[in-house]
Amino acid sequence: MSKARISLASTNIEKLNKICDNIKDIVKSAEVGMSGPIHLPTKRMHLNVRKSPGGEGKASFDNFEMRVHKRLIDVDINERALRLIMRVQIPEEVNIEIEMID
Repeated sequence: MSKARISLASTNIEKLNKICDNIKDIVKSAEVGMSGPIHLPTKRMHLNVRKSPGGEGKASFDNFEMRVHKRLIDVDINERALRLIMRVQIPEEVNIEIEMID
């Protein structure tokens, strides 16, 4: 049976989990099979920046980190359920991809 794979990524974990809950509610109401959300490893991007840009003074640095959280959901293909999932309001901070797999 064919499935739809929904991959979600965001720096804001609260909004990401809220969208996952919305998708779970839609799938339960449509009575379709689902696996997930599967937590994928969090990517951490580090950036070290020198505080004084002119090079004068002591060499002190600021450290910044951005975390990208990812979730993966597999849903059995059902036209009604996919239409409802596509209507979910997605914030700008969350990236979503839906692809069909066999």
